[in-house]
Amino acid sequence: MLAFLWGPIVVLAVYSFNTSRLNILWEGFTLRWYGEVWDNAPLMEAARTSLIVATITTVLSVLLGTAGAWLLHRYRFRGAGALRTLVGVPVMMPEIVMGVSLLVLFAAVAVPLGFATVVIAHVTFCFPFVLLAVQARLAGLDPALEEAALDLGATPLRAFWLVIVPCLRPAITAGALLAFTLSMDEVIVTYFTASPEAATLPLRIFGLAKVGLSPMLNALSVLFIVATVAVVLITERLQKSSRSLSSRP
Repeated sequence: MLAFLWGPIVVLAVYSFNTSRLNILWEGFTLRWYGEVWDNAPLMEAARTSLIVATITTVLSVLLGTAGAWLLHRYRFRGAGALRTLVGVPVMMPEIVMGVSLLVLFAAVAVPLGFATVVIAHVTFCFPFVLLAVQARLAGLDPALEEAALDLGATPLRAFWLVIVPCLRPAITAGALLAFTLSMDEVIVTYFTASPEAATLPLRIFGLAKVGLSPMLNALSVLFIVATVAVVLITERLQKSSRSLSSRP
């Protein structure tokens, strides 16, 4: 199974160094396609747009998801069950249905497609993932922690910020990473809600792939793989450092 998963990625990486533009037969080694990636201005602009959209989406999703999870966990009110169901709908809804529905909504309220509509669309399907992750963490949280903070004189807001949020940090971090990844990778919803000026990197890659499988796309994919592996290794290193520091007397 691992060979089946990683085999195509290895072939993709190898052919990113192929001199052939057709990318069918191996003709020789070259780094030309990596240079063309950096020299492609529309592609670099799309990458910049994707990073900005993903960052804004992550911040808004973390704020909305954490606040929503705390609201549903801390307070009891009529309609809470229906609200939980509605929040989970975007997670299960097909992306093409969400993309079309958002396009119809923006057209109905006369909102022009652009950068703002892409951010709104991405937050719509990303923040439920943060909310579900934080909700799962809250379910196992000891309520005595907040009660002890309130008994010691902390206000509800101060108790939440200084006691609850640190306990939720792993779930918030996991939700933020998931939201960032989903936003960077999204194609279908973005296709229906973006304008040509606000095209993200996946849309640009999709457009280039329809013309032909250029080795430049292989090179771009390898750069993404290297960046992902680097982030994973750095995260593992930080976790090991944190565990070693916490184990010291």
